[in-house]
Amino acid sequence: MVAFFRKLQLVFASVILVATSIAFILEIAHMVEIRDVNLPDLLLLFIYLEVIGMVTSYWRTQTIRLTYPLFIAITALSRLIILQKKDIDPSTLVYEAGAILLLAIAIVILKFRRSKFLGTKLDQDEL
Repeated sequence: MVAFFRKLQLVFASVILVATSIAFILEIAHMVEIRDVNLPDLLLLFIYLEVIGMVTSYWRTQTIRLTYPLFIAITALSRLIILQKKDIDPSTLVYEAGAILLLAIAIVILKFRRSKFLGTKLDQDEL
C-alpha cells in the first residue's frame, strides 16, 4: 500500500511539473504577444520557477523542503502588493508587509535550526 501511494505522489508531482511548465510557457507567449513585460509578470514567472524547483527537489530527495512554499508565499504576497490599486487602505499594506516579514523570519529560523551556531549539523540540501 505504501508503494502505491509513493507512485501516486510521483504521478501527481509530474502533473504539477507539467502544468507549471505549460503555465510558464503560456505566460512567456502572452508577454511576447503583447510585447510588454511588467514586474507582476516577472514575479509570476518566479513563482512558477519556485514551484518547478520544489517539484524537482521532491523528485531528488523524496521530501519537500519547508522553505520552498515560504519563498513562494513571499513572492505571491509581493506580487499582490504590486498589483493593488493606489487607493487601498494603508493598514492592508502594513498587514501584507507584516506577513512577508513573518515568512522571512520563519525562513531564517528554519535556516539556523541545524546550524553550527546551535551545535547541530546542517544538511547540505537544507536551506
